[in-house]
Amino acid sequence: MLGVEIFTLDRNKYVQIRKAQAQGARTIDELKKIPDIVIESEEELKAVEDLLKNACGCKNVSIETVVEAVKNGADTFEKVREVTTAGAGCGRCKGIISNIIENKR
Repeated sequence: MLGVEIFTLDRNKYVQIRKAQAQGARTIDELKKIPDIVIESEEELKAVEDLLKNACGCKNVSIETVVEAVKNGADTFEKVREVTTAGAGCGRCKGIISNIIENKR
């Protein structure tokens, strides 16, 4: 289970990071290349690091779990959802999961 402390992030920053993940950002260094995302404290850095490990907040499914499912043949959002439960809640993680399927990372 992930120890995601996303609630220390303000909503706008959370949304910006999730959008960046849907576009392929997977690391702090990749986020730092996006001018609108500024990490302002060590507490915020920890929250962002935790968020970057997470693909689906509703079902608490890690990026690693989704990547592994894709490597094992789950090549559609529906197949990933079936194997991992990611995306079976609100569905807002569909962009992140789709990006993982597309890039296999």
